Amino acid sequence: MENNKIAISVEQQFGEVIDIILQHKSRASKAVNEELLQTAWHVGGYVSAKLKSEEWGSKVVTQLSEYIRSQRPDIKGFGRSSIYNMVLFYDEYSSAAFTTTVEKYLNSEFVQPRIGQIETSHSEPSSEHVIIVHPKTAQIVQPGIGQMPKILELTTLTNHIEILCRCKSNEERLFYILYANKEHLVKRELQRCISNQTYTALLGNKDNMSKGLLKTYPEAPVMFKDTLFVDFLDLPKKHSESRLRNGLLEHMKQFILELGKDFIFMDQEYRLNIGASTFKADLLFFHRGLQALVAVELKKTKFHPRDLGQLEFYLEALDRDVKRSNENPSIGIILCPEADRVVVEYAMSRSMSPTMIAEYKRILIPQERMQEKLNEFCNLFLNKD
Repeated sequence: MENNKIAISVEQQFGEVIDIILQHKSRASKAVNEELLQTAWHVGGYVSAKLKSEEWGSKVVTQLSEYIRSQRPDIKGFGRSSIYNMVLFYDEYSSAAFTTTVEKYLNSEFVQPRIGQIETSHSEPSSEHVIIVHPKTAQIVQPGIGQMPKILELTTLTNHIEILCRCKSNEERLFYILYANKEHLVKRELQRCISNQTYTALLGNKDNMSKGLLKTYPEAPVMFKDTLFVDFLDLPKKHSESRLRNGLLEHMKQFILELGKDFIFMDQEYRLNIGASTFKADLLFFHRGLQALVAVELKKTKFHPRDLGQLEFYLEALDRDVKRSNENPSIGIILCPEADRVVVEYAMSRSMSPTMIAEYKRILIPQERMQEKLNEFCNLFLNKD
């Protein structure tokens, strides 16, 4: 018995060492990302100033790329298109329109510069100008490039370029910066989220959520999408629920990206033994952020109010017989190809169970709704632990 206690104690200490390693690896990755962003910011700013003054043209940018490659072949990532991406990075994110948007939805802290990343003038310690030494003449050049806003550190340079090239408004760009940070998205995952209009699907009208869900989980409107894309299933127009379920199981990684990375898949056709009867919930997940079970019921036809009664029955069984004491009330999602918004609103208005209706088809949300919903999302981001 004593030896077992010693072994457990040593394992705990080993675990602490692993935590230390992971903590420092995370810091190292963050530091590397910050330096890459700073490099892109200042190179982009320098080239941008030259282009705007018409001192340089596109031909000179090509020559610059070739010069870097010939003089310093060890320096990678500065081809002609990459340099223009850095110019885009600087021009768009240094604009007053972008910083005004960030301040509107977050606060001024996110547009404040990070000090001390690049060497500055010793005679003017408060200067925001970057000192660049010309390789031939050793002449000091001060192009007047402002410091990079802190918000850009929330995701990677490759993600930023994707956002800048594919998102039209500053509101949409702000959303994807925050969402990429929240979900730890890599470039390929971010590409899919943009293609699938996560911006509109996550921040759309929330009449599809029950009063019980909104009361129990006030943050739900900015955590659950009302539209999910399942194009990776290649479903025919007419399909069975079993084909839908089997397809989602086969492509669970893509499906979880659609749901959100906090979802952990637990089981399919989860058995609920109630009295002398057995019922099966189509898909069962656990949501790490909310610490709650999530049952997903799949429907091949348009939403019908009776579907909600079945789901609420399953949630009652999960809460009574499956949920642990440290977990929150279970959540239910009906995933269907179509839902009449008026019928959904009627069905949701009296439902005190944490439920919602989601569609797996493309819809567009009126642009005038987006600013209000983006504000809710940003408030959640500001208030996170």
